[in-house]
Amino acid sequence: MQGHPDVIECLKSLLRGELAARDQYFIHSRQYEDQGFVRLYERIGHEMEEETAHADAILRRILMLAGKPDMRPDAFEPGETVVEMIQKDLATEYAVRANLRSAMALCEQHQDYVSRDILLAQLRDTEEDHAYWLEKQLALIDQIGLQNYLQTQSAPSSAGA
Repeated sequence: MQGHPDVIECLKSLLRGELAARDQYFIHSRQYEDQGFVRLYERIGHEMEEETAHADAILRRILMLAGKPDMRPDAFEPGETVVEMIQKDLATEYAVRANLRSAMALCEQHQDYVSRDILLAQLRDTEEDHAYWLEKQLALIDQIGLQNYLQTQSAPSSAGA
């Protein structure tokens, strides 16, 4: 099936963004693990897996539309402190959200409703899970203080935090 060139290019851009988000979560999860923040390591490792699944869905759609994927992730700068890492991850999620919304509009313009629906599922995941959880973490830090927050992140999670 031949897809519209504009949609394919847009999907390729989204793919590079998802790969960058995956890589950012990857480095951040390992930084958390190295610092002993087991719960953050587990949660951000989970986010990395979800970003990989998002990239996979977009990659498969590009191939189905007879496009040539670009597997080079967008450049990113990982955070150094826990707060910086959470802030950078949240900024990434906000950028992904904006890009997904634009891409969905383009898909509708070119009547590619299957691609739009794939992106809609990713938008829901971005808004209702990823960004929401990160926003909650920053709010917790503000409410209970960084040291108290970090103490809660040291113990293994029993329910996926």
